[in-house]
Amino acid sequence: MRMRWVGLAAASALMAAGLAGCVVISADGGERTIVQASSATSAPDAYAAIVGDPSRPAADVERDAARHPAEILAFARVAPGDRIADVRPGGGYFTTLFSLAVGPSGHVYGFIPNRTAERDNVTFAPVDERLENTTKVNGDLDAASFAFGEPLDIVFMSQEYHDFTIPRFGVDVDKMNARVFEVLKPGGLYILIDHEAAPGSGISVAGTLHRIEGAALRKQVEAAGFVFEGESAVLRNPADDHSINVFDAAIRGRTDQFVYRFRKPG
Repeated sequence: MRMRWVGLAAASALMAAGLAGCVVISADGGERTIVQASSATSAPDAYAAIVGDPSRPAADVERDAARHPAEILAFARVAPGDRIADVRPGGGYFTTLFSLAVGPSGHVYGFIPNRTAERDNVTFAPVDERLENTTKVNGDLDAASFAFGEPLDIVFMSQEYHDFTIPRFGVDVDKMNARVFEVLKPGGLYILIDHEAAPGSGISVAGTLHRIEGAALRKQVEAAGFVFEGESAVLRNPADDHSINVFDAAIRGRTDQFVYRFRKPG
């Protein structure tokens, strides 16, 4: 059954009204500064209609407390009419939210790398069937097959970037970031969420702890020409000491995660 559009006009108005209120950490002359909300109504409140849409699967709703979807949508500046690539979307948690947020005038591409397509295509199939404005795309992240037939407003990766630095995945990360840069519109956004690693570890624990140091990721992305715009602290957890595997029951679902926003100049 295809998803119906519920309350889209009201949600769009809220989104337009509330974008200025997001709390982020931005780069300013090499120093990180917290930018406080500019009004009593924060940007996450503007996305409440999207997160509260009754058509969302119950299993997704159960994950909301840990994933803070309203804040993530606000930080990513998702708007009606946007074209978004959700890279390796899994069961479509964010794909569904993006689909509701961009509405019938927008489109969401669930990009599944060839390397994991045999499994991931099956997982994503019910999502693609349920949502009216989505398309599944298979290809290689670091090749011309990372393509969508139109310029994108946002490329989004949640907890996936670290995997692409692991040699067995066979991804040239520099080429991947360059390809993301190419498919985005001028001014388009590259949103990355991942599990933080210990300072100085770089990408060395990506294959063991499934973490990546935020500073190392940022350096790789900026080398492709992106401008770092800021960080949301909504998924940060200072109690995580970055020393154990993210799938360990002691920390799973509660890891310290960075949420970065990069912009293609223009």
